[in-house]
Amino acid sequence: MKVAYILNSPNAANYKVGEMILPQLEAGNHGVDVVGIFFFDDNTMLLQKGNPKGERLAKIAAEKGMLLMMCDQCANQRGLASENADGGYTTEGTVDGVVAGCFPDLYQALSGNMPDQVISL
Repeated sequence: MKVAYILNSPNAANYKVGEMILPQLEAGNHGVDVVGIFFFDDNTMLLQKGNPKGERLAKIAAEKGMLLMMCDQCANQRGLASENADGGYTTEGTVDGVVAGCFPDLYQALSGNMPDQVISL
């Protein structure tokens, strides 16, 4: 089964992903294929370059082809993304492979690897 996580509650990235899901992904025993994680609010800060959990997550994401996306407005407010002339966003100071976008961007990015379930944490 394929899942995507939406991190919208406080500390979801640091605790739920960083302390529970990430170690399981690294050990290969999470039990499902994670196709993407969408970060809201302060959860975006896990993806800041140099964050140990974010760096580990980026490595796993690259190995498994997992989408790591931040809410563009949340990332912009925290200095992790800036708006381009074309209305898109460029990430700044994040771990490798992170993109910024909104729900339509998330749907498009996952369209080639659709999850069976979306789980909000």
